[in-house]
This record gives sequence, C-alpha cells and structure tokens, in this order.
Amino acid sequence: MLKHLKTFCPTDVSFQDLDKSFVERFKEYLDKDAMARAGKKLSQNSKYSYYGKFCAALKQAVKDGILKVNPANGVDYFKQGEPQREFLTLDELQKAVNTECELPLLKNAFIFSALTGLRWSDIEKLLWSEIQHSKEMGYYIRFRQKKTKGAETLPISEQARELLGEAGKPEVKVFEGLHYSAWSNLKLQQWMLKAGITKNITFHCARHTYATLQLTLGTDIYTVSKLLGHKELRTTQIYAKVIDDKKKEAANRIQLDL
Repeated sequence: MLKHLKTFCPTDVSFQDLDKSFVERFKEYLDKDAMARAGKKLSQNSKYSYYGKFCAALKQAVKDGILKVNPANGVDYFKQGEPQREFLTLDELQKAVNTECELPLLKNAFIFSALTGLRWSDIEKLLWSEIQHSKEMGYYIRFRQKKTKGAETLPISEQARELLGEAGKPEVKVFEGLHYSAWSNLKLQQWMLKAGITKNITFHCARHTYATLQLTLGTDIYTVSKLLGHKELRTTQIYAKVIDDKKKEAANRIQLDL
C-alpha cells in the first residue's frame, strides 16, 4: 500500500492536506492506474486490500488524535472479489516434473513450493542454515515468514530435501539467482504449456497446489492451516471450498437417461 501511495503522491503531504478529495483520488488511482509487479492492473482483491490498509491508517490517526475527522468517511470501499485459487492436480504436477523448463532454477523452486507450500517470498530468501534435520522430526525448515513475520517450523518430506541437492554454505541462499520478473513468469507459462497444461499458472499456484493436494489426499484442514502458516482457519477454508466444488463436479459427471 505504501509503495502505491508514494507512486500516487511522490511528495510529502501533511495530515492537514488529507481530505475526502485526496482519499477519492487515491482510490481512483488504485482502481485505474496502479500496476502490480507483473505489469498488470491490480486485481479486485488487491484494490480491496490496499485501500483497506490505507483506511486503517487513517482510523489510527484519528484514534491517536492526529486527525479530528476521518477523511475516508463517506467514501465507499472496494468490493472484495471472489478469490481465485488455480492449482495443479497430482497428474498435472507430475507432467510438469517430467517436462524440461528453460529455467531449471525456476522449475526446482516451483516444485519445491508445491511440495512444501512455501510462498515465493520465503523461497527466494531461504538460506541453507534454515534447512535442518533431527532424528525425531526428520527434515524441517526453521524460518520467519516474510508476509506475516511469524516464526515457523515447517516439516518437509525427504523428497523435497533431495530436490535441493547438496547443501551449500549456511549463509548462502538455497535458490541463489532466483528472481521475480515478467520474463520468469513467461518462462513458467511456457513450461506449463510444454507439459500440456493450459491453466493460467503463476508461481503462487504451487502453494495452492500444495494446499489442495493435502486436503484431497485426506489431511485435515487444521493441520493444513498450520503447515501453510495461516493465522486464521478461515483463510484455509477457501481451499476446502475448492475441494467441495470439485466433488460437486465429480458427482454430476454420471448422467443417465431415466
């Protein structure tokens, strides 16, 4: 939100200049001009999230006595969009594994995310020192989530560890050289198409894949929530809804002429 606010208004603004017009213009900027990292317009949920954080800051300013009146009063919020949770089936994930990618590092990182549920931001900064092993727990990762700042201990499979190959120095990144860009997104799409997958797959879909496969294969939702590092169970329930929708689709596939 702060990044977009600085783009919208690059010069310093005092609190006395924050009025309803400023709020409306910032909202319009988010709606029509703001760009996401991949060079696309913001999704409906991103607009909802950023504007919500902006309004929360204004409410806090009123609470702290900095503002007498909240300038966002009377300005409608963005409506929250229906979350899209695209994911790969186990068969599709296997096809991706068996298909060559022009960026092997990107492929390994994506597969590792699908096997562990880690976000891009946590994979990109993952150090060898954070991958640990004990006789009781097997392999696990001790890290702090970049998004939530929560300290996590995430068990990972032996297969996920084997994917990483020989360990490097403790202070070195596991996926050294991994970068986020529109070009890497293009190479990811090309890899998927080469594997015969026509879905609109982004890197974050690997995390969705992990969550939906865990639920599909019988892991209870509370455990999946903990593995994903969610603070609230309702965040994980979005994936459960996806599974329920797939069950309904399957139930309707058998049709008889009665």
